[in-house]
Amino acid sequence: MKTILKLEEIALFILGIFLFNRLEYQWWWFLVLILTPDLSMIGYAFGNKAGALLYNIFHHKGVAVLIYLLGYYFNIESIQLAGIILFSHSAMDRIFGYGLKYEKGFKYTHLGEIGK
Repeated sequence: MKTILKLEEIALFILGIFLFNRLEYQWWWFLVLILTPDLSMIGYAFGNKAGALLYNIFHHKGVAVLIYLLGYYFNIESIQLAGIILFSHSAMDRIFGYGLKYEKGFKYTHLGEIGK
């Protein structure tokens, strides 16, 4: 089952690259921005509950899709870019086993405990 889930996330990551390619940005923007959602880990400086909340907002694919659709609807490429980066980053994280966080600590995710 883990293989199927990883293949699904790889397909979603490729979708993110495809959507990015439809924008008028140079490729290096994707490479520079792909890790920016991880800045949300700063929330853990304020405790596990705040950290999990902030991390999960920036790693939730539904939020990413909503942001992208708002950018598409209003024809604002920078908002579309933000949604694509959030979406692609979330897919990339899940390929490597990093899921949405539980409040009991960073290593506890909806995909299982990190490091096991």
